[in-house]
Amino acid sequence: MAAAPESTPAHLLGNGRPLTEERTLTELKATGTIPAELDGRYVRNGANPVTGWSPHPFFGDGMVHGVRLRDGKAEWYRNRYVQTPFVDNPSLDILDPSVLMDMKSSKANTHVFGHAGKILVLEEGHFPYVLDADLNTVEATDFGGVLNGSFTAHPKVCPVTGELLAFGYSAFEPYLRYLRVSAGGELVQTEAITVGGPTMMHDFNVTRNHVIFMDLPAVFKMELAMSGEMPIRWDDNYPARLGVMPRDGTDAQVKWYDINPCYVFHPMNSYEDGETIVLDVGRFNHMWRDSAMDFPPPELWRWTIDTKTGQVREEQVDDRPAEFPRVADSVVGLKHRYGYMMTLSDFTSPENPKRASASILKYDRETGERTSVEFGRGTQCGEAVFVPSENPESEDDGYLMTYVYDATSDSSRFVIMDAGTMDDEPVASVELPRIPNGFHGNWIPASVVG
Repeated sequence: MAAAPESTPAHLLGNGRPLTEERTLTELKATGTIPAELDGRYVRNGANPVTGWSPHPFFGDGMVHGVRLRDGKAEWYRNRYVQTPFVDNPSLDILDPSVLMDMKSSKANTHVFGHAGKILVLEEGHFPYVLDADLNTVEATDFGGVLNGSFTAHPKVCPVTGELLAFGYSAFEPYLRYLRVSAGGELVQTEAITVGGPTMMHDFNVTRNHVIFMDLPAVFKMELAMSGEMPIRWDDNYPARLGVMPRDGTDAQVKWYDINPCYVFHPMNSYEDGETIVLDVGRFNHMWRDSAMDFPPPELWRWTIDTKTGQVREEQVDDRPAEFPRVADSVVGLKHRYGYMMTLSDFTSPENPKRASASILKYDRETGERTSVEFGRGTQCGEAVFVPSENPESEDDGYLMTYVYDATSDSSRFVIMDAGTMDDEPVASVELPRIPNGFHGNWIPASVVG
């Protein structure tokens, strides 16, 4: 592995090194047994600057990496740039206000979702992009002309109704809009929501009957964008609060609850429990207070909103730093027993990746037990995506999928782990070339995209 120049930012070192080549590999070596019931694609997105350089981890160009599983085989691996205006014209400046306001000028680098027969790639400031079954870019989508602003990177699919619940935030008024997409893929509701200012709202929460907005003290500072810096900073004078609204509700129906200052990129899940609403979240003490690279360690916390008294109980669940929480798709917005997170070894030693040690954590929220899958020294793993077995007998009867990087061989593998046992030995493993660190992914079954 060639040494990077001293001027290279930390997020582009180690397994953050960008790729330039798009590949299609069909002769894949697998060990273990790929369950024959798995018919679909595991696809993960991430920031991979087309020029080889970016000033911040969030500013790279979207590149998806996918593995197609069918009949107990890994049929292919593909990596593809999302064909956005930045790929066509790398000289575009993402912080230029005219570019920020062009809803097709997405980096498309954060998440990937299957819904209503489409694969959507997402970045929270602009329109989604659509991919075909082979991960090639089709187009940006505004849902038939109905979407007139940004679309979150973190929508939620309701397991009961099939709706895609979402929102969009902006540095300009209206600062927040709630969005509801039908199971058939039509944008059927857009509702402007009043918040305290131009807050960065990366994610939100849903329950069976409500959505919960997180209005937190990371806010836009346009003067920073004009000077070429990451335009979001911590504001000690901006109140932190949670806004609860019926899923088909209006701005006037939002009820706000004060909480202690903090930041949350990603909740694990939320649900209703009588007169309370329970939220498990990956909580940061603050975000970007001192600089655009100020990332304190996140930990799992639980918030319990008492809708009768108006109070929120805040409890720390674990002090082990971890992020990218997930639950089974079947319990999104419903009471969950199990949740999964990845440890942050990806970010602890970018200059010395052989010192890192990756693991996936599993939380039993009924017993309080924490178990883990350990990948060993010199490894880095991504977000763990839960996929149920064909006829699951319990909430955790299924598999965890992710990419694991090995610094010793400078290569990666796609792993399928047993979520029930959390055994360190994969159910199956597919050897792959190096896949850089990324953000979020999903299992997209063939029932969504053939």
